[in-house]
Amino acid sequence: SEWQIRNIHQLILKNIDDDNAGRYRQQNVLISGATTNPPDYTLLNDKMAQLVDWYNTEAHKLHPIERAAKVHADFVGIHPFIDGNGRTSRLLMNLELLKAGYLPCVITVENRLAYYEALDQWLAYGKTEAFIQLVSEAVLEGFKPYQVVLGI
Repeated sequence: SEWQIRNIHQLILKNIDDDNAGRYRQQNVLISGATTNPPDYTLLNDKMAQLVDWYNTEAHKLHPIERAAKVHADFVGIHPFIDGNGRTSRLLMNLELLKAGYLPCVITVENRLAYYEALDQWLAYGKTEAFIQLVSEAVLEGFKPYQVVLGI
């Protein structure tokens, strides 16, 4: 729900920016290095309501990894907060993965550029494959320590 998303964001910005924590932005922003611009701040309530509505009615039809990636990408595309959108979106993605029994997706420093490029391809051109693949590979990578311990 929007309430849950705002609460997650509020936790992220606690003691960093208490004035904006959990509050949708009241101005337009640009994302440096991105091909697209986030929607006008006057559209945020509608965009977030649409995201939550999709989640509550359609999201269950997707594979959990694809659903988690879509929640992340769509949220980042809306960019509802002045700061902390990336952190919030990654937490939402990992919450989806954990709820479905998967390990969290950890974006390593080595994968950061590929992560930004794949996310930009999704947001700018609707090309979802690279981002879903990146999330899938990161989730699988999380299993490696378990495989070593178990000898498989």
